[in-house]
This record gives sequence, C-alpha cells and structure tokens, in this order.
Amino acid sequence: MEALRGRPHAQVLVIGGGINGVGTFRDLALQGIDVALVERGDYCQGASGASSHMIHGGIRYLENGEFRLVRESVVERNRLLKIAPHYVKPLQTTIPIFSTFSGILAAPMRFLTHRQGKPRERGAFLIKAGLTMYDFFSRDGGSVPRHQFKGRARALAELPALHPGIKYAASYYDASVHNPERLTLDVLQDGEKAGQAGAGRTADETSRARATNYLAATAITGQGVQLTDQLTGEAFTFTADVIVNTTGAWVDDTNAALGSATAFMGGTKGSHIVLDHPELLAACGGREIFFEHTDGRIVLIYPMGDRVLVGTTDIDADMSQDAVCTDSEIDYFFELIGHVFPAISVTRNEIVYSFSGVRPLPRHDETAPGFVSRDYRIERADRAVAGATVPVLSLVGGKWTTFRALSEHLANDVLAALGAERKTSTSKLAIGGGAGFPATDAAVESWIAAHARGPVDAARAGVLFTRYGTRAGLVLDYLAAGDDDAFESTHELSRREVEFMVEHEQIGHLVDVMIRRTSLAFRGLVTAELLAETANALAGPLGWSKARCQDEIHHAEDVLSRLHGVQVQSLIA
Repeated sequence: MEALRGRPHAQVLVIGGGINGVGTFRDLALQGIDVALVERGDYCQGASGASSHMIHGGIRYLENGEFRLVRESVVERNRLLKIAPHYVKPLQTTIPIFSTFSGILAAPMRFLTHRQGKPRERGAFLIKAGLTMYDFFSRDGGSVPRHQFKGRARALAELPALHPGIKYAASYYDASVHNPERLTLDVLQDGEKAGQAGAGRTADETSRARATNYLAATAITGQGVQLTDQLTGEAFTFTADVIVNTTGAWVDDTNAALGSATAFMGGTKGSHIVLDHPELLAACGGREIFFEHTDGRIVLIYPMGDRVLVGTTDIDADMSQDAVCTDSEIDYFFELIGHVFPAISVTRNEIVYSFSGVRPLPRHDETAPGFVSRDYRIERADRAVAGATVPVLSLVGGKWTTFRALSEHLANDVLAALGAERKTSTSKLAIGGGAGFPATDAAVESWIAAHARGPVDAARAGVLFTRYGTRAGLVLDYLAAGDDDAFESTHELSRREVEFMVEHEQIGHLVDVMIRRTSLAFRGLVTAELLAETANALAGPLGWSKARCQDEIHHAEDVLSRLHGVQVQSLIA
C-alpha cells in the first residue's frame, strides 16, 4: 500500500486483480506507462481462481456463431502453450457420444436465430462437424494434434470404464492450467519488473508499475478515488489520468462506488469439486472427459495430478451471497459421473475440496446462462474526477484463455486515451517461470537434478519447479542464503520459502498461502499442524503477534470450511 500512498498518482489506475486486470497491468507496464493496480482481496481470488482450469478454444461456441472468439481462443491457447509452458499443458480430451444424429436440427436453429430452444445432447454428426471446424481454426501455428473419431469397441478398449452404451468417442486436444493463481502472480511480477527503472534507488522512487492487494476502491471524492486498506481500514485518495475497471462480475458495483451506476453484468455461478478417488483417476486414462449432458450443460471430469476435478455448473448468481458449491450441485456432479462411468461409485467422503466462482458475463435477461456469449467488450464513460475529465474503461466479459489478447486490446484503448503508442507486443514474450523452460521430460529431470543441492533433495526441488517453473532457481538461491527449517507437517514448504513469499508475493492472510501460493488446499492437504507452522513462519516477517496468528488460523479454517467444504483436521490422533 505504501507504494501507492507515497506517490498517489499514476497515468492509469487498474481496479481488479484477476487475470484480465493483471494482464492489462503487465501490458501497460511494458509500454512504459505509469500504471497502478489495486485488488480488494488477494490476486486471483475471484472468478480467475475459480475457473475450470481450462485453456481452450471453446468448441461449443461455434454453434452460437462466435467464430471470432473461437479463432482468438485457439490462437491464444497455442500461444500460452509456448509462453507459459510451466503451467499450461496440452490436455487430451475425449467426448463420449451416445447418439448419431441428436441435436442436428436444434443446432442450426440456435445458430440462425440465437435462441436456445430445448436443450439436446449433441450426436456424433454434429460433434464431428464441430471438431472438423475446430481443427480448421487450429491450422496456423497449431500446437496440438487434430481430432480422432472412434467407434464403441476401440473407445472401450482405450477407456474400459466408460458407459458401455456409447456409440462413439471423439478425442481432440485443448490445454489445462494446473495453477491459475501462480500464473496470475507471474504475470503480475512481470509487470512490476517491467516498471522498474534506474539503479541505486528504491523501487518506490523509480517504479512505474505498482500493485497492491487488499486495497479497495471504495468511493470517489472531489480529490480523486478513495482507496481503503482492507486489512487496517486506512484510506487515502489516489488520482489517475485513466481508470480501468476489471473487477469481473462486480464491475457494476465498482462503477457505483465511483459514482456512475451501470447495468452491464449478469454473472453466472460455476462450481467444481475435487476428488481423491484413485479408481476414477485411473478411469480417465490421463485425459479429460468432456461432454454435454441431456440438459444442455457442459460437464468435465479430468485428472489434476493425483486428484480428479469435476465441474461445472452454470447458474444465475446471487451477487449478495458468497459463491459456494451446494449439496444439489454435488448431487448433480455425482449423477454425471455415474452417467459416464456407471460402475464407479463416488461419495462425499472422497471430496477433498470444492470451489465456486461467478463468471463475468454480460447482462443476459431472458437468455439461459449456458447460451450467454463468452466474448468481451469494453465500455467507456468519462467522469469528472478532481477537476479533470477521466476516461473510465469497464471490461464486460472475458475468459481465461484469451486474457493476453484481451489485455492487449484493453491496453491499446488506454494508450489511445493517453495519446501514447505501443512499444512492444506480448504475443511471444515468455511469462515468468516459463522463460527457458525445459522442452522435454528428460530436460525437466536434468534441471531438477542440477538444482538439488544441500538440504534440498530432488523431491523438494521438484516441488519448487512445479510451483515456480524456472523461477524456482531464484527461490533456491533464497533458501541457500540463510538458515532454513523444513516443516514437519509437509515436505512441500519450509520457513524460508514462506519468507520468500512474504518478500516477493504480497501475503495478506494465512489462507493466501494455502489456496493461492500453493495447491495444498486444492489437494486436500491442509492440516491443523500445517496452519500452525505456516502462521508461525509468517509471524516474523509480517510482525504478527501470537493473538494475530490465532486469528489467522481461525480465519483460514473459516474460509476453507465455509467456501470450500474443507474441515481442517489434525494429523495427531
């Protein structure tokens, strides 16, 4: 916060620290623009952190005639595989198909009239046509193989646990992002690094790219935008030549706080569960199972490490309530699993984590959630702020896959408002720990072996490499520069790594480490002992008292229980 309060003006103020806001921050910083970003919670805490962990072209958008969006999505998917290979990985996807011609009449009507009609499951003919077109969009700079179609016998030979009633199975490739929170942090840190200038002076004196989490835009006054620290309650005024609103489903709320009510948004809730289920994991065969249920909703089941992610729902959101995965949604997921893998039983005891977010979709009135466009637009309104006319750009829509292109588009609009020109493109610029990333599995093993030294064995170096990509080298240097104490509750953290996070990654709460700096919560590995050890490690660098540590432990337990269905247990019987 001090970086902004000490110099309370920037050319651009970005409000919202999800992937689109952070991407815009990075792009503007690379153009030499003096840009500041504020986020009322933690980075990637909202919809960006509650995604389906997919980087995909959106094959089903073809049916809605959204060819521009599909092409852009496929191009950006291929780019992210190259510039963020530490987090974005190819993902083989299989669609089980139960009919040949289902949906063949309904789909053209949706395409021609943009009316949803009665939901119908897609048959082989329609899926084949869609995948053929999808391959066409991937023809330039393609990073993944083309689709394949197989009959029942061959499909069941490959995936024997699939429903024996399938007629076909279609397989194609998209991509997954196994740690969207850390990818967001990498994008943010690239922006901060781009904004640093000069030598021999502090970052606050020279940085033209400053970002702060737990700092909310709460009002507009005669002097500027009021920013309020969400941890201390302190407030100060900040001014900017251009304001960018990238607060997702809360865009209208933010505009209201800025004194200009809008009705752009109509977010929908998407929920997911994470299962510790070895039988289901094996049944997936290392690939995503993706299909459309008979009610028209998209369903995905796929492995994330040694866990299985199941999602998603698409329900109109109540913005006055926290988004949580409900019992009825869990029942729905279990029904879907049984539809695809009828011999596999799943119970609530195997759920290790659940999460839900609100998609930043445009207001859609009578249109059913599943048929609302996933494309984006930018709305501009000029506001009188502190005696000056300030353009306010509001982002409506946007999806994970296209964040780089969207950020470039939004940055271009900002540059036009400032009368500035673009200096560089991000289209081929490696992100964070994706720079110099080993190209083969053998090269990855070599990197890990070369960096395993002293108390850091190969297993620990591998954890760090998965978490940070090639930036793990910086973390290892940091660990080696002081005495480090490995945690007793997990081999995946140590006291000095937590200190590294505090110094470089803006920790506000204990739960930030569990959910967004590591994947420990996602995998159901948070214990009472881990919370205590992590709180103690944070206490020194953050100046927490024993009472504050206890408050943070209780806060983490509450967030994990209330929002993610996790009851923290002790390892000690």
